[in-house]
Amino acid sequence: MTKGSTDYSLYIHIPWCIKKCPYCDFNSHEKKGDYNEELYVNALIKDLSTEIETVNNKSLKSIFIGGGTPSLFSAASIHRILEATDNALGINKQTEITLEANPGTAEAKKFSDFHAIGINRLSIGVQSFNNEHLKKLGRVHDAEQAHNAIQLAQKAGFNRINLDLMFGLPGQNIQQAIDDVEMALSYHTGHLSHYQLTLEKNTLFYKHPPALPHDELIWDMQVACQTKIDNELNQYEVSAYAAEGQQSRHNLNYWQFGDYIGIGAGAHGKLTDEQGTISRYWKKKLPRDYIKLAGTQDVIGGKSIVKDAELPFEYMMNALRLKSGFTVDHYQQQTHQNAYQIQAILDSLVNKKLLQRNASSYRCTEQGWNFLNDTVEHFLPSE
Repeated sequence: MTKGSTDYSLYIHIPWCIKKCPYCDFNSHEKKGDYNEELYVNALIKDLSTEIETVNNKSLKSIFIGGGTPSLFSAASIHRILEATDNALGINKQTEITLEANPGTAEAKKFSDFHAIGINRLSIGVQSFNNEHLKKLGRVHDAEQAHNAIQLAQKAGFNRINLDLMFGLPGQNIQQAIDDVEMALSYHTGHLSHYQLTLEKNTLFYKHPPALPHDELIWDMQVACQTKIDNELNQYEVSAYAAEGQQSRHNLNYWQFGDYIGIGAGAHGKLTDEQGTISRYWKKKLPRDYIKLAGTQDVIGGKSIVKDAELPFEYMMNALRLKSGFTVDHYQQQTHQNAYQIQAILDSLVNKKLLQRNASSYRCTEQGWNFLNDTVEHFLPSE
């Protein structure tokens, strides 16, 4: 059996935002009394120092700074984090470094500074260009600020920009969803993430659900939008579209079941040891606890070993999101399991026309993608 990949990614979590959106279930906290940028950066650097030994002899392929709203931090603070990362792990010219950014005016003005310190990819949370829908989503920016943010990012020199868009919004019709897509595509940023608004547990929207379009309308909306996007960008994942060479390397690492380390409050990591054992871990969620414990083993909020029986489902839950699917060799490399153990399931899904076989690779059919959750559930361990 071949060894797993020698590449890995780094996720850096900055948990604060101006205002928590009612649909957001990420570990984010409104910028209030516990906000201390300098203390938090100090904690991140301490946390990073404890991760070095976990990635010996591996190459850092990408960094993603997410949140929260990381663009709330100054460029000087982000630079400190990147310098510490370079010293500890090594950053080269090929390393993709993404920063999530809010379109709000205050953050957008920093784009030139972010570009100057080495951020080479921005992910801008536009969500919609419709002021009515932005208001219903609880966003702190308006359509004009969204336009300005994209223009400022391009003017700053960013040639790799992702725009986040949502559909299935309260009161949204098909034409309004298409209008958002057409507006985003008009900027030719090279990457678009287009995903449906869902009501997640532990969110205000889950507790007080807004009136959403009915399922049939949402489906028609998705099909109409995908048709528009396909004219300019290639869909490479369920919700991700990119021009040639513009795919998110960081997210591809997740979807290809790669290893990654995480620093920051609530950050998650996944590591494969030399014996092929895969473990997941996460850091303390509350910023004050994280700041206090960073640099010690007590900062770990929890850890779990992925059992052998769970590996097929864990792998497929990620890999089948990709339009290209996976190869048998890659499955064996990343899970350290022989593919014959799941051959009966693969054959069954091919017969049901949920998977398509091509030599030694598999990918979802159109039907398999439309019912992806059902397709992936076939790989759940039997009780």
